[in-house]
Amino acid sequence: MDTRRLYSFVRIVDAGSITRAADILHIAQPALSQQMTSLETQFGQQLLIRSKQGVEPTDAGHALYRHAQVILRQVESAQAEVSVVGRALAGGVSVGLALYSTATAIALPLLARVREQHPNILLHINENFGGVLSEAMMTGRMDLALLYDAGPIKGVTFERLLTEELVVVAPFGTGLAGESGSDISLPEIAELPLLLPGRMHTIRKVVEQAFDRAEQQPNVVAEVESVMTLSEAVRTGLGATVLPWSVARRVMDVEALELRRIEPGIEVHVSLGTPANQPLSKPAEAVRDVLRTVVADYVKGTNASGQ
Repeated sequence: MDTRRLYSFVRIVDAGSITRAADILHIAQPALSQQMTSLETQFGQQLLIRSKQGVEPTDAGHALYRHAQVILRQVESAQAEVSVVGRALAGGVSVGLALYSTATAIALPLLARVREQHPNILLHINENFGGVLSEAMMTGRMDLALLYDAGPIKGVTFERLLTEELVVVAPFGTGLAGESGSDISLPEIAELPLLLPGRMHTIRKVVEQAFDRAEQQPNVVAEVESVMTLSEAVRTGLGATVLPWSVARRVMDVEALELRRIEPGIEVHVSLGTPANQPLSKPAEAVRDVLRTVVADYVKGTNASGQ
């Protein structure tokens, strides 16, 4: 198969127009259209629906688009790996970091360590939701990710690296039960207005599962996907939230807020995810090893400081 046609096909779908794709690829439009006709003949399927508004992939086109992304990424990795045999590792490596997690604290140390040890590796860091990162690994668009481990996912292999305790974060004067610094129970948390991420987020799922076991119902007054917005909302007294201890200490103004441990405790697990169905490139393997070391150093530092 001519991978150039696959590359052109992906660019057309991304652009939504053969004309725009021709401009991007610096190819004459008739020649690009002929490439697509040849591709459709090869597969025996219509791949694109053409209209005055542009082009849309058919169901067959969507399937080819997914496979083409994986194939092109593998070709790119192969070219990068072969070109540096006997030389320093080089090439692009994409790493996903889950939002609302310790993973985001790893970003700068990871970037610094990779720059120091493998200066020819181009590191792509993507902070996103776990579901998005898992799907990107399954489709070959991401090499590895540090994300919450909510259980087995087909197409992704998980290696647990750390476990985190969740805490309640609330402004002073919110009316938390008990003395400042004491543990707080789920029935007591149920009395608080809570700001939590959406239902698809692992933290939200874990919190709701804990409430279900306690036969309680959380009072969720808003769903906030931005950690910075959440921090400001809690600080200004709009509600309380539940976060991993380390995240709360890092992004919240803890001098103006109460952090309370939950009794019984609620934990989340952070794991290193990699694609299950395709091997990592040599540069990706090197970044994976660096990531493991950075996380291990982070855990040691956290334990030494008593969290």
